Amino acid sequence: MKISLSRATCAVIPALAMLWLASPVSAQQAPPKAAPAAPAVQAAPVASQPAAPFQAASPVQAPATAAVAAPAAPTSDTATPPPPEREGKLLKAAATELREFSPWSMFLSADVVVKAVMIGLAFASLVTWTIFIAKMIELSVVQRNLRAALGKIADARSLAEAQFALGSKGSVLFSLLAAAMREARMSAGISSDSGIKERAASSFAEIVRAEARRIRLGMGLLATIGATSPFVGLFGTVWGIMNSFIGISKSQTTNLAVVAPGIAEALLATAIGLVAAIPAVIIYNHFARVTKGYMEQVGRASGAAGRLLSRDLDRTHVSSVSGSHARAAAE
Repeated sequence: MKISLSRATCAVIPALAMLWLASPVSAQQAPPKAAPAAPAVQAAPVASQPAAPFQAASPVQAPATAAVAAPAAPTSDTATPPPPEREGKLLKAAATELREFSPWSMFLSADVVVKAVMIGLAFASLVTWTIFIAKMIELSVVQRNLRAALGKIADARSLAEAQFALGSKGSVLFSLLAAAMREARMSAGISSDSGIKERAASSFAEIVRAEARRIRLGMGLLATIGATSPFVGLFGTVWGIMNSFIGISKSQTTNLAVVAPGIAEALLATAIGLVAAIPAVIIYNHFARVTKGYMEQVGRASGAAGRLLSRDLDRTHVSSVSGSHARAAAE
């Protein structure tokens, strides 16, 4: 019996040892709630030795779980805005920059040379519109006065009667009549009517040329502005683009945002040049037509003065002939 009990005891002890050794593996696979039970089991002297290999394996599993859990950390939606919101902010910023990119701001930020070109072209445009207003008033006044003067002398029979009808000096016709009377007075006693008319026609031509020069005053400036303003604006454009390329070389970037302001300022100079040139050309062509019509009226006035002078000369010869006949009859 003693031998059988000892054999049974020897068989049970290894079985208990095997069960004891298998208990740490189940503890590792158990949920986290079973973890606090580990310090109570470590009090047994038999489990302290074989448990070491299984405890050393636990650090290998810990980084794996940490690595799996790491990418899930930055999953909050409030960290970065969604792409539509980012695009909306960029569009708003671009719209703000476009609102601030006005012609006045471009002028203020332009180069000194480009600024001088813009100021010169703006002054040329101001001169153009000043000449336009002044010449419109002048041409309308002289045309109306000359038309009225021609209507007044339409029924006049002599130079003296025409001067009396005109009254004051209000048109070029008065100067023509005065030149005709002066030539008739200075040619008194000369029997050659053709010589008197030729000298009077020469005086009329001088008066007409002087009137043409006077009425065309300022039109040469309009022609100069219309012809040179585009090239002056182009000079400002070339200068601004040159400065833009210099800025690109200094910044060492080909981004359009670097070169765009300078190019815009340069193109503004060209735009101002066209604004000054186009009205100048149109106004010059308009005044050329109006001036041509006025000079035709001056030509008619010169012809009217010449006809009155011819009538006076004929009357003088008729009176002299009749006087000579009367004296011959009396003798």
